[in-house]
Formats: sequence, structure tokens, C-alpha cells
Amino acid sequence: MHLLFWIAVWFFFVYFFSYNSSNANYVTWFSSFLLPVTMVTTYFFVYFLIPKYLLVKKYKLFALYSVYTLIFSTYLILMAIFGSFVFLSNMEIKNMPPMSRNYVFILILVYLIVGIVSFVNLLNQNFKTASENKELQNKILETQLQIKDQELQYLKKQIHPHFLFNTLNTIYGFALKQSKHTPNIILKLSNLLDYILYQVNKPKVSLKKEVLHIKEYIDLEKIRFQDTLKVSFSTGDISDEKQITPMLLIPFVENAFKHGSLIDGFLNVDIQIEVTENQLRFSIKNTVIKDDSKERKAGIGLENIKKRLDLLYKNNHQLLIENQDGWYRVVLIISNLNRVNNV
Repeated sequence: MHLLFWIAVWFFFVYFFSYNSSNANYVTWFSSFLLPVTMVTTYFFVYFLIPKYLLVKKYKLFALYSVYTLIFSTYLILMAIFGSFVFLSNMEIKNMPPMSRNYVFILILVYLIVGIVSFVNLLNQNFKTASENKELQNKILETQLQIKDQELQYLKKQIHPHFLFNTLNTIYGFALKQSKHTPNIILKLSNLLDYILYQVNKPKVSLKKEVLHIKEYIDLEKIRFQDTLKVSFSTGDISDEKQITPMLLIPFVENAFKHGSLIDGFLNVDIQIEVTENQLRFSIKNTVIKDDSKERKAGIGLENIKKRLDLLYKNNHQLLIENQDGWYRVVLIISNLNRVNNV
């Protein structure tokens, strides 16, 4: 492409200097003398001055060396004019084509080529820089998404350890007593583990499945607490189309049983789930005998669920936590269930 370009420039010079002249021999040789001067000047600008000084914003040095280049190229152009005058026109100015006598026109012509090539080169550099920046941004974004996904998976894996530990202890206790409830507990635990292991990797699941997961968890806790537990669970009508991030609500339920206190011989837990249009309102409260809200806020489970909410429903949820009058209460409102951040 360089060869074709300079051949085209040579033909342009021939055409330009042929204006009002019939001396084809002079025009051909003068264009051939001028072409190397133009090439040297152009390549010096494109491959040295522009990348080394202009692109790195060393404008003073760029201007200084540009002046030096202008002086040197002027000398070479004058040498081409003088050499042509001596060897091609037999030192008779009338034999010189009119356009080859004017130094200013020739200098403008040379730097017109230099300017066009430099402009195209700068456009190409800007395009490459923009493409590299875009590719770098995409790589950074992809890395951030991978980090967020890994963080999300890590948070999910930390949600259920104390629940599993308590349930296994309950099974162990009932097995020692050879209780008839043991097979039922194992079956419910199996269903929960299936949900935890296989459904948790999905970005969203049916809200009905999440509610069923909570009900099975409550059934296990009822067996563990036996006659010391009172649970009120209200869900209302939930359509099959409503979806939610898996295992988003269960940590709040786990905390209610883990940190709840028996008052007058009973642990009271009240759970309400309401869905209106595309908004979810989840409310849970349990009895407590002391203000343990600071302790619970510092716990791993609650901190994890806060991070998950920030990752998945950022700027799309409200979380209210309060401890008043012997009740520890949590209210979660998700304004738009369909809008889940992709991580």
C-alpha cells in the first residue's frame, strides 16, 4: 500500500508540474527528485515526531523539531530545484516549467502530502486507542462481573451451615429415641438440600418455590422446638409468574429461630409475604428478651444477605430492621421483582 501510495503521489507531482509546460523530461525527473524529499519528510513526521512528541503531549519539543524538519526539508527542496536547473534546463530558466520555479508552491505541495498522511495516521492512532480502551473496559467489566459472581456464590454457600448443623443434631436426637418423626425429618431435609444444591445456582426461581422452601424449613423447626414454638405464616395469593433470587428470604427466617427467645415458654414467629403487582413485601418478627440487634447485625448471615441484596437488587429494595417491645422485626420491600442485576 505504501508503494502504491507513493506511485500515486509521483503521478500527482507529474500532473501538477506539467501545468503550462511541454517539457515532459524535466517534469518527470524533477518529480522523481522531489518524491524522496517528500517521503523522508512524511515518514519522519509520522514515525518519529508524532508518536514520540505529539501523542505524548510534548508540544514544545514537537514544535521545535517540526521547525528543524521544515528547515532541513526546505534545504532539500532548494537542492532539488537548483539541481534540476543545472542539469535539466541547461541553466536556462525559460526551460523550467512555471510551477517548478516557485519554491513556495513546491513547499506547500510537499507539506500538503505530509499533512494528509499525518492526519490519516492520527485518525488511525485514535481509532486504535479507542478500540484498545474499549477492549480494556470490556475486560475490566468482565473481570468485575466474574468477581461479583464469585462473591455471590461465596455468600450463598455461607447461608445454611448453622441450619444444617441444627437439623442434623435434631435427627441424631430423634434417631436415639427411635422417634417416628425421624424419616419425615430426613425427607424434609433432603428436599431442602436439593433446593440448596441445585436451585441456588439459578439466577431466579419461582417465588412459590421459595415460599415452599420456607414452609419446609419451618416444619423442621417445629419438630425441633416441639411444643415451644408458635408460628404464624401468611402468604396470600402468589402467581406462578413471580420470580425471585433463590434463598433470598430464608436467612431472615433462620435468624428468627436462631436468635429468637422463649417468652412464657414459647418462641413466637410471625411471617407475612405480600405480592402486589410486581412488588414484594416480606415481613418477619420474633420474640426476644434482650436487645440483641447489634449482635445480629454483626452476624455473618445478615451481613451476607445485605451484600446479596446490594449485588442483585441495588437501588431496588428497602430493608428495615428494628427491635422494639420484645419483638425483633425485619421488613424487606423489593420494588421490582423482574429487575435483577446480572452478576
